[in-house]
Amino acid sequence: MTNLQIRIAAIMIVAIVTVVAIATGVTVTVIRPGGDKFVHAYAQQILAIAELVQKQTDGGSVTAFGALQPLPAAGEPEPQTTRLLIEAVRATAPDFHPIVTRAPGTDDYAVSIPVKDRGWLVLPTVPLLEPGDAWMILGGWLLMIVVGVSAIAFVVAQRVTRPFVVMEQAIASVGADGILPAIPEVGARETRDTAAALNRLSGRLRSAMESRMRLVAAAGHDLRTPMTRMQLRAEFLPDDERAAWLHDLEELDLIADSAIRLVREEAAGSDRNAIRLDLLVEETVGELKEAKLGVRLESSDDVSVTAGPLALKRALRNLIINAATHGGGATVRLGVTDTAARLVIEDDGPGIPADIIDRVFEPFFRVDPGRRQSVPGAGLGLAIAREIVERFGGKIEIANRQEGGLRQTVFLPLAT
Repeated sequence: MTNLQIRIAAIMIVAIVTVVAIATGVTVTVIRPGGDKFVHAYAQQILAIAELVQKQTDGGSVTAFGALQPLPAAGEPEPQTTRLLIEAVRATAPDFHPIVTRAPGTDDYAVSIPVKDRGWLVLPTVPLLEPGDAWMILGGWLLMIVVGVSAIAFVVAQRVTRPFVVMEQAIASVGADGILPAIPEVGARETRDTAAALNRLSGRLRSAMESRMRLVAAAGHDLRTPMTRMQLRAEFLPDDERAAWLHDLEELDLIADSAIRLVREEAAGSDRNAIRLDLLVEETVGELKEAKLGVRLESSDDVSVTAGPLALKRALRNLIINAATHGGGATVRLGVTDTAARLVIEDDGPGIPADIIDRVFEPFFRVDPGRRQSVPGAGLGLAIAREIVERFGGKIEIANRQEGGLRQTVFLPLAT
């Protein structure tokens, strides 16, 4: 968002400064007092005044332009203006040497025009500039404009982008449940309107999520009653059919139970404590070994994370069981990075096709589109594991190994 503010401010600064620079440059070019045309015309006027005073016949010390005096005007000389006037009339009056001075302690300038045999005629004037000086003044003028416009532009850009800042902060604060937290409806009108719209969106999302969870939980719960009746009826079937019916009912019961667990994990609170992840992993691996699963703990570093022990253990069990049952065995390694605990679970199975590996966390996902099962499962283990891990600020990455098999990597923030 800062980049957007800078771009908006830069566009405003460039646009305003460009317009002002063009307008000022044209103005200075036309009327600048240091311009060649201006200096030449000014010098010719002074020369004409001197000639008119010289031609007066009364010989007095008072003329139509002012009083004559024996000496030039007192004050500090202004050599640059004097030189420019002399150079401007050099071709027509090489002996004409006016003098420009500034009165002591003031900004009042005067030009003293020599009048042959009658002294000096003193007239008020202004200092003239070299052609390059005008551009220096223009540069200073533009610098002041840039500074002033920059301050205003950044204030305006910040105000314009404030609604986007509110949206960015709201998106960054979305929790693992996908719900936006309430945003204070304060500030400018645009900011308040944006915050109000996001709060309405958050409310609708929350209602939709709660409705979905209630629907799944109710469906999973209500399936239990007809499945129980079907199990009772299956007892009266012939032996060759009873086993198939009971197997299918057992799968339905597992799916219903997994769906209810997923909803519970999504609706669970954020209770958490600092726990020793290495001890939790060792305990989980030991229990799965006792269950006759091919699990091996290769290495384990001492590390603590902040999480709910029961929920996190459930997630680790799901991931390790997934590798042990579908990958023909699981190898577990626990290490530590600068900011997180890193748990790696690898197997030697067939892996997952690259075109569908991004879907592994979808509920009820199966690699086999025909849903042929060689091991029991409802396809919700990874979805439940990710829900738990993300609730505790972590993430799960799944990738195929180059040497074959699947690698599941869990990152969890270190306990502070």
